[in-house]
Amino acid sequence: MTEPIIININNEFDIVLARQKGREVSKNLQFGAVDQARITTAISELARNIYLYAGSGQITIDVLEDSGRKGIQISAADNGPGINDIRMVLQDGFSTSGGLGAGLPGVKRLMDSFDIDSMPGTGTKITITKWAR
Repeated sequence: MTEPIIININNEFDIVLARQKGREVSKNLQFGAVDQARITTAISELARNIYLYAGSGQITIDVLEDSGRKGIQISAADNGPGINDIRMVLQDGFSTSGGLGAGLPGVKRLMDSFDIDSMPGTGTKITITKWAR
């Protein structure tokens, strides 16, 4: 088992670093180019949300192994304002920043699993997983 990679998100450069690390890990796990792009896009969205809505937080990248399968698990955690209505933010088209509203619903579609835990005033943790085919 490899050590998790932890990237502190405090600025836009950290978002780029998180994307690069995610691509590096997914490439080393022999994900195809399309899945590498999916993973990188998901990390970018989660890291950007940390930066925009919480100010700071962490992206953690873990390698998974289960019965010979390899995967990648990404956790995005912050101590920001939290999410008042999780169902609403998972609806296509919903945006608090004036964007397209494709963020979290898009991340959910790109990955094999998606888990969100958030409490107003406490912060948010999102964990996503993608398995190599």
